[in-house]
Amino acid sequence: MVQSIPVVGGTKEVNWDTCADLHPDLIVMDREENTLQMAKSCPFPWHATHIVSIESVGDELGSLARRIESIELATLSEKWNELSDSPEARFSDWPQLPGFKQLIGSGEGDFKKIEYVIWKNPWMAVSRNTFIGSVLTKVGLGEWLPDHNKPYPKLDADAIPASDTFYLFSTEPYPFERYVGELESLGFNGALIDGELYSWFGSRSYRLLNQYLASN
Repeated sequence: MVQSIPVVGGTKEVNWDTCADLHPDLIVMDREENTLQMAKSCPFPWHATHIVSIESVGDELGSLARRIESIELATLSEKWNELSDSPEARFSDWPQLPGFKQLIGSGEGDFKKIEYVIWKNPWMAVSRNTFIGSVLTKVGLGEWLPDHNKPYPKLDADAIPASDTFYLFSTEPYPFERYVGELESLGFNGALIDGELYSWFGSRSYRLLNQYLASN
């Protein structure tokens, strides 16, 4: 079924002529992924979401639900609002984190902070002022998150790995799962983490948080 869906472009560019052949009622974009130029050039009705934290998910999904008259999406919106009001979990151990896949390195050390790494060449991480940052805070890691001055900062390649930092390597958008051995040879201490659970703000992240917070 997925293979039969027409490809109209990517996150940063789109072929509106190909879209026209599909006679769309609505183009759905996201400000985190799609460009302002795409919105300005869009010849069809469009709706853009802007998810920046757990607290913003409910309202944004609710707005889209009203636009497309979706009861299912409206229900998910209400569930996100309820979840955003729930207390933060208490961190216990790295292997107990939701989405944990495997340790990288010994996993032992006097760690003062964490870095959630999303890219290599250049090394890039996330700040606490992102949706991923708010999820990390919700699962009990807020006090270890550094205060970067950009949402997705580049890390100084000469300063990593740092002995006081535990690195969470996301399985997406960069496929760190393929490079665990290389990361260990570079001296990193950290873990491989399921990136879909921490960054896909629809049903996946909801299931992650709902299950983890209910059991914490």
